[in-house]
Amino acid sequence: MSQAYSRNRDHLAPWEPARDEAFFSPGHQLNIIQAKLAQLSVGQEIPWVLVDGAESAKIVGAVTLTGIVRGPFLNANLGYWVDAGLGRQGIGSAAVRFAANQARESLGLHRVQAATLLHNEPSRRILRSTGFQEIGVAPEYLKIAGRWQDHLLHQLILDA
Repeated sequence: MSQAYSRNRDHLAPWEPARDEAFFSPGHQLNIIQAKLAQLSVGQEIPWVLVDGAESAKIVGAVTLTGIVRGPFLNANLGYWVDAGLGRQGIGSAAVRFAANQARESLGLHRVQAATLLHNEPSRRILRSTGFQEIGVAPEYLKIAGRWQDHLLHQLILDA
């Protein structure tokens, strides 16, 4: 993961929280992976990596269901990214469809939600193409690129 994030540092910077240098180190990425596996073990997160399919199995993105909630909500948050050189090839849409299918079929969830920056048209396009509906703007929703920014909220109802 450290190589994938390092390779995509500039590409992802406008869309993610500000990252210090340690974030890109193998040791820090190992800690993140271990934390994600701990969340997976208690059913609160499911992370997947996207690989290029070649022998190298180079990581070219990720898709994650986080904040999985049971009970009457049956909801998860969706996050994803794709390597800078692989945009507009359907990879992000395929990853989102895969995660939504897993949320429905494997987890039995009712809903998946996602948030995008208002000006992140590529991400908004992916969500629209995979059936997500825009449900409103959340002011100063997440601290992205070092400042609190408004986000457009989206949802996909899975059992409709």
